[in-house]
Amino acid sequence: MITEGLRRYSYYPGCSLTSTNRAYDRSTRAVAEHLGLELIELEDWNCCGATAYLPIREKRAFVLSARNLSLAEKSELPLATVCNACYVVLRKTNKYFAEDPQLRRELVSALAAGGYSYGGGVPVRHFMEIVVREVGEVRVRQAVRRPLTGLKVACYSGCQLSRPFVDTDDPDYPRLMETLIGWLGAEVLPYPLAAKCCGGMAMTTDPPTGRQLSGLLLREAKCRGADCVATACPLCQINLEAYQGPISRALKADCRIPVLYFTQLMGVAFDLPAKQLAIHDSLTPVRKLLAEKVGLR
Repeated sequence: MITEGLRRYSYYPGCSLTSTNRAYDRSTRAVAEHLGLELIELEDWNCCGATAYLPIREKRAFVLSARNLSLAEKSELPLATVCNACYVVLRKTNKYFAEDPQLRRELVSALAAGGYSYGGGVPVRHFMEIVVREVGEVRVRQAVRRPLTGLKVACYSGCQLSRPFVDTDDPDYPRLMETLIGWLGAEVLPYPLAAKCCGGMAMTTDPPTGRQLSGLLLREAKCRGADCVATACPLCQINLEAYQGPISRALKADCRIPVLYFTQLMGVAFDLPAKQLAIHDSLTPVRKLLAEKVGLR
């Protein structure tokens, strides 16, 4: 474990990382600790409002996220998250809070009714951005004990990580994940669909559309010769991993391919135990792939 220059962040896991996508949370905590990053989970955090409220009542989503930001402000630390949707809503709340006086008054009033306050000064960071831009190449490479040499990876960032906040990554051709996976020793394949939508909630509200959109991503990865797809969003991950059977039948093509979180690949490269990375939670043959390619036991 690297301990020099310990960095501390308040940490917002979000709803899905405590249930269907716990592998993302567990692997994030494991690799953060290995890199000397202290993630301090917000006490009594709540849903950010991304899925249930944002498309219907945006203001309610802002109130929910503002409460989380209020909790983070007390720690006087930047707020880290790994869910792309949570990241976007938390940052949107900050932006609107700063730029819309009327909304700011309403949010302040709503928070006060619950005994909270927020001044608007909490930086929100995606964990991937922290690793690439703050931890940096030297420390990441120093942490690698099992290089991912020979593993061909299609890096899928998703449509939200770099939109609408283009200061995070290129909105059309994201590079953060490609950079990081390259530091781990893997072969990063050209993947032009890295920022295209997986279908999001359409997989449940309009399954034919969801299957088509996710299927395009999986088929492209296989056509490029990828051994696996690396993801950074819990909704993208479940869409790409859990529906490969129906997707293959809908597209009349083999769309079966292992899907992992980028944090799991980090943990494998750092030679962390598979149990810490929740590799066993995978629905695709991830463990078999990693055993064959990088000797994971």
